[in-house]
Amino acid sequence: MSLNGYFVTGTDTGIGKTVLSCALIRALREGGYTVTPRKPVESGCEVRDGQLFPADGTALREAAGAPFPDLDRVTPYRFSHALAPDRAARLAGATLHIEQLRQACLADANQDALLVVEGAGGFYSPLAEDGLNADLAEALGLPVVLVAPDRLGTMNHVLLTAEAIARRGLRLALVVLNAVETEQREGMDNRSDLARHLDCPILGFPRVKRTGDGWEILAGWLRDGA
Repeated sequence: MSLNGYFVTGTDTGIGKTVLSCALIRALREGGYTVTPRKPVESGCEVRDGQLFPADGTALREAAGAPFPDLDRVTPYRFSHALAPDRAARLAGATLHIEQLRQACLADANQDALLVVEGAGGFYSPLAEDGLNADLAEALGLPVVLVAPDRLGTMNHVLLTAEAIARRGLRLALVVLNAVETEQREGMDNRSDLARHLDCPILGFPRVKRTGDGWEILAGWLRDGA
């Protein structure tokens, strides 16, 4: 099966993958595409109305727009412990495997839509009993969008992750430097410095007030031939 879309991953956890994924989905929709969003597993879910509520999966669902996809398809595997999904699953008495997650990404996916899959944690973070986020990305074969915090030290993390992506035979489509800090160090320019070492586009992404904002930045990248 040939897939079209993107796998969104990060250099770490808590660096804005969901914010970026929602902006990407919005940009694709504004460009006339239908999007199938997936975050096949989410940990750290709170209980709402007697069920585990996937906040990230819900944000992706809402970004995809009407007709809204079934949340049970967007994020079918949910766990309460805010830990790596493989451990959160074990603590819940469950077992996850990469093939389960791959199938969850493909289940009921619109064949004419672009698939946007958000991983959990960093590219080499554990995801299932038999693999990492990297293994799911490889199983899907989608181009990778790498999100990193725009702060001191991120160059090492981005370059290491970019090398890991290449070793998996995947295309690094875009690096996004997310403005997670309110103030930048004087003279720091991670975008320009990374451009000396990477052949893919590199974008800066601002702090946004609402999920889905900032989509215009990604729309420009898409127009340029993503």
